[in-house]
Amino acid sequence: MIEGLGDMNISLAFAAMGSALGTGVAGMAAIGAWKKAFAANKAAPFILVAFVGAPLSQTIYGMILRNAIQNAEIPAEAYGWQVLLGAVAGFAIGLSAYMQGKAGAKASDALAETGKGFGNYIMVVGVIETVALFVMVFAMTALPS
Repeated sequence: MIEGLGDMNISLAFAAMGSALGTGVAGMAAIGAWKKAFAANKAAPFILVAFVGAPLSQTIYGMILRNAIQNAEIPAEAYGWQVLLGAVAGFAIGLSAYMQGKAGAKASDALAETGKGFGNYIMVVGVIETVALFVMVFAMTALPS
């Protein structure tokens, strides 16, 4: 048995990279939306921070998956599969975070311009979040118990 190495933190790293990209994209859009509001002497909606922060949760999902992989009783001869599972699942979780950030960017622009639709926009962001949750759970069920 190989103990403690898990997937070499690949699942966490890929998930965190996606979170960084997603928050970056959404953050830039929120800043642009706030700038437009300030330029028009309108109130800048603080709620846009919800769209910016949404992709951060995927880093947590990557960490949970990493911990599950580390704690799984996987024989040494299957270590390559353990790393591959962490890499593919981490990449999928990270991609979800990135796309969530892109949706959050569009939502920030739309909400700041119209002042309407927050509930609709946050639902879309939540549906994209669900992809990351599915990947985490399904990857964890693939691990031996």
